[in-house]
Amino acid sequence: MSAWGVGPFQNEAAAEYAAEIVQDGAYALAEAFDVALDPDNDYLEAEEGHRAVAAAETLAAVLTGDTAALTDAALRAWVQNADAAELAHMQGHALEALERVLGPGSELPDLWEDSEDADAWREDIQRLRAALS
Repeated sequence: MSAWGVGPFQNEAAAEYAAEIVQDGAYALAEAFDVALDPDNDYLEAEEGHRAVAAAETLAAVLTGDTAALTDAALRAWVQNADAAELAHMQGHALEALERVLGPGSELPDLWEDSEDADAWREDIQRLRAALS
C-alpha cells in the first residue's frame, strides 16, 4: 500500500483521483461510490477503497465546508465552487461505500491491520462517517 498517512488523500490512488474529481466533478464521485457498492464485486481492492474514501471526504467537504483533509489545491477550489444542494443526494451512497470499505471483503482493513496507524485510520473513517451523517 502506497500510503504516507491515514488521511483520505494521503495515498497515491487518492492523490491521483483528486485530479479526476477536478476534471469530472460529480460524475467522478458517483463512479467511486458505484464501484465500491457494485453487488457483483465480491472483493473491494485497495485502490477502489481509497477512491471511495476520497470521494466521501470530498462530498463531506462540499456539504460541510471543511476542506482541512483535502491536500490538493485544485480539489479545494473545486469543492469551494461546488453546489452542495446538487450533491447532497449522494450522502447515503457515500455512507454505504464507507461501510463497504470497512467491512469484510475489503482489502483496506487488512492492509491497515498490521500497521501502527490502524486505529488512527479507523478513527479518521469514523470522523468522516460522522461528517456525512
